[in-house]
Amino acid sequence: MNVSTVLRDMRAAIVTSPGRMKVERLPIPEPGSGQVRIRLEGCGVCASNLTPWAGPEWMTFPTDPGGLGHEGWGRIDAVGEGVSDVAIGERVAALSYHAYATHDLADRSAIVPLPPALDGMPFPGEPLGCVMNILRRSAIVPGETIAIVGIGFLGALLTQLATAAGAHVIAISRRSSALALAARMGAVACIPMNDHARAIGEVGDRTGGRFCDCVVEAVGKQWPLDLAGELTKERGRLVIAGYHQDGPRQVNMQLWNWRGLDVINAHERDPAVYVRGMREALDAVVAGRLSPLSLYTHTFPLEELDTALDVTRDRPEGFVKALVDCS
Repeated sequence: MNVSTVLRDMRAAIVTSPGRMKVERLPIPEPGSGQVRIRLEGCGVCASNLTPWAGPEWMTFPTDPGGLGHEGWGRIDAVGEGVSDVAIGERVAALSYHAYATHDLADRSAIVPLPPALDGMPFPGEPLGCVMNILRRSAIVPGETIAIVGIGFLGALLTQLATAAGAHVIAISRRSSALALAARMGAVACIPMNDHARAIGEVGDRTGGRFCDCVVEAVGKQWPLDLAGELTKERGRLVIAGYHQDGPRQVNMQLWNWRGLDVINAHERDPAVYVRGMREALDAVVAGRLSPLSLYTHTFPLEELDTALDVTRDRPEGFVKALVDCS
């Protein structure tokens, strides 16, 4: 049965102006050809939401209902024409774009079915897929020394995966709780990101002055990007995983040229690549290679999306990732 015959409306968050939002009741959408509708259980809060939340000049308000939310998971409750290989009631993660709501639509090609082994477990597929895509682009091999600059959700999971791949991970981050987390994830060294010269000196000492085979910048700010370049060895790989969206960046091209760095933008834009990463993340979680559950540190109801965004911005000690409960 198409559940829309029972449910007549849904709740969706709308950002109305910088730092302000409301939840409205709206008609429940019907899936089009090749689409499914998902009754969302939850949606992760992404740091990429923070610049729109702050209201830059290019931002338009109000947002579409549910807009900015793109890390949703839940159960299919309606299918569109031409969709026959998934069933109503099946639990899925989705690459969709209006998931700060109780319902969202997604193309059939943009969902990943979740196995019963993960029932009850949050699964924000998009960021987990990003982790796998960044790992692939980083091309880490056993024995390499890797620095990860910024230990948030992505940085912590990359620490875990790179360690499992046989790399020696040096974690660099601002908060003491983030460094403690990196140590639990397998980092061999944890360095506070509070003094540029000191961090360079410590990494240089630990590597005999050679610096790192690969450095992943996972913050999205100028200062960490500068530091990441300094920590990358000659002919090393500098991987840009941080989301730089608050203006232009300057780079030390003299240093990048002199060291002959391979600079890799690890951001994907092809939805098929995102979904491939989501499937790889699913396999890694089921196999125990990827363990994100302890990183979901804060959960808020949909009506408190504003608080979830503020906490994601302020990042108090102990914070890693916020989820919104859409049920």
